[in-house]
Amino acid sequence: MGSSKALQTKRYRAFLARLRQAREEAGLTQEQVAARMGRPQTWVSKCELGERRVDFVELEDWAAACGKVIGYFATRRP
Repeated sequence: MGSSKALQTKRYRAFLARLRQAREEAGLTQEQVAARMGRPQTWVSKCELGERRVDFVELEDWAAACGKVIGYFATRRP
């Protein structure tokens, strides 16, 4: 299996992909998600690119903005 750090990086990249995928599946632009969350578009872009980490409360808001349940963003599967 690789190192713990490599696994964490792989999982975080998968999480970032889910952020963008949720937005795209909802048919929303970055600007629209930002408006729903009360944030600037650049904030959404930085989150999707991994330049800014997303905390749990922000993730709850992102999920609501995109019409997803929080489990949608999980990177670990049972």
